[in-house]
Amino acid sequence: MAETAGTDNNLGSDSSVPPGKADNVPEWLQQLLSNTGIRVNGPNPWDPQIHDPRFYRRVLQEGSLGAGESYMDGWWDCARLDEFFTRLMSRHLEKEITGKWVAVKHWMMARLVNLQSVSRAFQVGEQHYDVGNDLYQAMLDSTMCYSCGYWHQAEELHQAQRAKLDLACRKMELQTGDKVLDIGCGWGSFAEFAAREYQASVTGVTISKEQQKLARDRCEGLPVDIRLQDYRSLQGKFDKLVSIGMFEHVGQKNYDTYFRKARALMEDEGIFVLHTIGKMESQLGTDPWIHKYIFPNGAIPSLTQISEACEPYFIVEDVHNFGQDYDRTLMSWLENFRAAWPTLKKQYNERFYRMWTYYLQCCAGGFRSRNLQLFQLVLRKPGSALSRYHSPR
Repeated sequence: MAETAGTDNNLGSDSSVPPGKADNVPEWLQQLLSNTGIRVNGPNPWDPQIHDPRFYRRVLQEGSLGAGESYMDGWWDCARLDEFFTRLMSRHLEKEITGKWVAVKHWMMARLVNLQSVSRAFQVGEQHYDVGNDLYQAMLDSTMCYSCGYWHQAEELHQAQRAKLDLACRKMELQTGDKVLDIGCGWGSFAEFAAREYQASVTGVTISKEQQKLARDRCEGLPVDIRLQDYRSLQGKFDKLVSIGMFEHVGQKNYDTYFRKARALMEDEGIFVLHTIGKMESQLGTDPWIHKYIFPNGAIPSLTQISEACEPYFIVEDVHNFGQDYDRTLMSWLENFRAAWPTLKKQYNERFYRMWTYYLQCCAGGFRSRNLQLFQLVLRKPGSALSRYHSPR
């Protein structure tokens, strides 16, 4: 992650920040938070504690980008950021503090520019997924799943992730010897699971060099091929397709290309399981802070955007929303990350720690407030409709 990783102290907090609290809370902020249960410098763990009065102007001018960067700079703290964001987003107040001009800029970029073009496709891999395998190995469970677990009958993270992988296999009616394409394979979690547990042959593609390296090591000796490749350049035919946590990087301008390509790659009687974060409303662009520091060029789809884009190519056989499970998944990652920090801090600085914990808790608040969803869709070609699909749920 070019802007935050490593031990470069030039990325650290502003050394001129004065100590203590900034108690003169502006009227506009008090009114904004009046019905949230949030009190600036209040006694509750979800109440933000402001250390630098410059915070208020920064948030007013820059919105969520200013809020996130000022937190990274140590201008404010909050013992339970997850609860802070839950209360904020439950009232949809994140729209009020996005920062009008910053939001317009990102809307215009999403509308006028293909932020997820082939030439830009590898940027998120370089900035986010290549930040360091040591970080992800410490934060994730041993499956190396960096997506929502399925907690229906699980008691801990590893069980939830294996349950999610098995659920996807059952939804695609995976059989021994099936040729499977994993679009956005990450560190090989699904590929390894499907090959070991279902004796499937898996081709996985990723845009991250670090993911490819570790995935190949994890899947050594299995019928698994891990490629560093953009999905648009894929060729061949596969019995089943799966995409877990990758569609968020496709972008609205490429949805038609994505589904058209998936249809061309899938056998006529195939099944495609698509697992993606979703928004309640159809929007262009993404949160400016998330775009800059976490997922550059990301775009969270609504269910309407997904269904409209896949309509010419697929029948939607099943839609499963278990977004509330992502809250628990993110908080488990946060716990693991904090526990590993004494070791990780040898490679990452304090500003990275604040950025990463802010990211995980911000997202947890999004799912806890139900502003964010997790959709698993089962897609089939129209010609396969004569054979009945049975959901394993």
